[in-house]
Amino acid sequence: MTSEKTPATTEEEAGPRPRRLTYAAALAGLEGIALVVGGVWMLVEGITGNPDDRRSAVTAGITLVVLALLPLLAARGLLARRSWSRGPAVITQIMALPVAYNLLQADSVAVPAGVVIAVVAVAALVLLINPATTQALGIRGPGRAQDGER
Repeated sequence: MTSEKTPATTEEEAGPRPRRLTYAAALAGLEGIALVVGGVWMLVEGITGNPDDRRSAVTAGITLVVLALLPLLAARGLLARRSWSRGPAVITQIMALPVAYNLLQADSVAVPAGVVIAVVAVAALVLLINPATTQALGIRGPGRAQDGER
């Protein structure tokens, strides 16, 4: 029999959750909530309003609500210290950067939204790649396998 080390499953065993991890989870959750709100708004406007293309408005609303699942699940996983959750959280931030760039190119009230999205995405990325966050999630880098795992 080999003795395997199992990852800590409770906060008591793993120590307190780093604030950076909590902040990253909060930002991912905030993005998810914003996507749900935007999606519901587009869906309601598409159904009750007078959009140029009703089908496109409804489809976009549904798409945003479905896309909101990614950051919301990532936020929940980050709070629960699940190592899988960092991937979806990072993907969410990477997807937000082109959206922010496009909003920053607009000559309208969309520019402040682009600034907010860019700041949140960059801040979340910095928090997610922080060594304290990586360690709290039990993620080891390449070549850093535990003894006996070779």
